[in-house]
Amino acid sequence: MRVLHTSDWHIGRTFHGADLLTEQEAALTHIAELVDRESVDVVVVAGDIYDRAVPSAEAVRVATAAMTRIRRAGAELVVTPGNHDSAARLGAFAEFAAAGGLHVRATVEGIAEPVVLHDEHGAVAFYGIPYLEPEPSRHALGVPEARGHTGVLGEAMRRVRDDLASRPGARSVVLAHAFVTGGEASESERTIAVGGVEQVPGSVFDGVDYVALGHLHGPQTLAERLRYSGSPLAYSFSEARQRKSVWFVDLDATGLAEVRRHELPVPRPLATLSGELAALLEDPEHEQWREHFLSITVTDRVRPIDAMRLLQDRFPYAVHMDWRPDGGVAGTELKYAEAVRGRSDIEIARSFLDDCRGAPPSEREERLVHLALEAANRAAVEKL
Repeated sequence: MRVLHTSDWHIGRTFHGADLLTEQEAALTHIAELVDRESVDVVVVAGDIYDRAVPSAEAVRVATAAMTRIRRAGAELVVTPGNHDSAARLGAFAEFAAAGGLHVRATVEGIAEPVVLHDEHGAVAFYGIPYLEPEPSRHALGVPEARGHTGVLGEAMRRVRDDLASRPGARSVVLAHAFVTGGEASESERTIAVGGVEQVPGSVFDGVDYVALGHLHGPQTLAERLRYSGSPLAYSFSEARQRKSVWFVDLDATGLAEVRRHELPVPRPLATLSGELAALLEDPEHEQWREHFLSITVTDRVRPIDAMRLLQDRFPYAVHMDWRPDGGVAGTELKYAEAVRGRSDIEIARSFLDDCRGAPPSEREERLVHLALEAANRAAVEKL
């Protein structure tokens, strides 16, 4: 049996305010094409199908279209919710969906009820462990003494192993959404820390043939049978150098036979640029970045006026801008009490403008500040 492991679609997510539905649809269409090309039998999605618990109608449309393409390409789907999903919403009509080849495992009660599929070697049991919030899950699992993610996932896997023991000869795949020790995070995952502890040891998942992990957005191998597929798209500039991918997992008569990585195409690359505004706008070398999502650092000594609009005129997909003047003080941590102690209102205003722009106010600007402060003082006196 050939399994394709993916996760963290985050359909409906924006990138610094830019809509990503077109790029997400392109990435998921490619996955459906892989199903057909590589004769995939089962696609597993280990959580965070959506980016929000209540996804938009457009996000639902993209997800539905993607799963329909995958199913028509010949694979069944096994899906479990992540910490961004609403388990109740994702699991609605699960029994009816299973008749069409979409198997959703979204309840604590269903952890030990696998989706059982067959190939020429017999049964393969797919166990879906939905994201388990520790506090409510320990009571739902009947283990009030359990603590943290390790406690509730440990109980979930105990149930999985007990059920698997009743299925002699069955091979096994577990889907789980968790932060496993040894994994490397990026800037785009929402923390699942509870009391400062969000990681669980990989040994929690002992006893099964393959564990398809979700939550961390970079593809990672923690052990031969324990892997993150990562997200199909980059969701932060910290992921710009990651090669997004999926795993092909082949199971033979005895269990895990082979795992292969397939890198996904990049619908719109990410890049970072730095320099003075005039050079960024005029240098022909920068034309190669025109179709990239860009994070741009402007280094002018004085903050340029309307810089983001000007940058977006040249780079339509510039989504983030910082100002860090060469030799300036932008980004220096200022303590309010120290900044205002012993200073007049006009001195504080002058210092504020200097800190924000990297240059003191002009004479005309300072006259305007004087007038504004005088008007404010008169208004305050009139209220007394």
